[in-house]
Amino acid sequence: MNSLIVNLAIPADEFVRIYQGSAKVVIAQSIEGKQVKFPADILRPYVLHQGIYGQFKIHFDELHKFKSIEKLR
Repeated sequence: MNSLIVNLAIPADEFVRIYQGSAKVVIAQSIEGKQVKFPADILRPYVLHQGIYGQFKIHFDELHKFKSIEKLR
């Protein structure tokens, strides 16, 4: 399985758009410098009152379909 690591800092007021349905995708840059696009709803388990902050490892298959995500720190 392939994976990428991204650092995220998404304030709560920005992430609220996901719950309202106006934002479906998160675009970020991996630590390797690659642009990454993934479904915003995969971050829901990590939403805190202040937003989403931390380093995450996103796993995907050989067709680049999302498989899982884990918070590293």
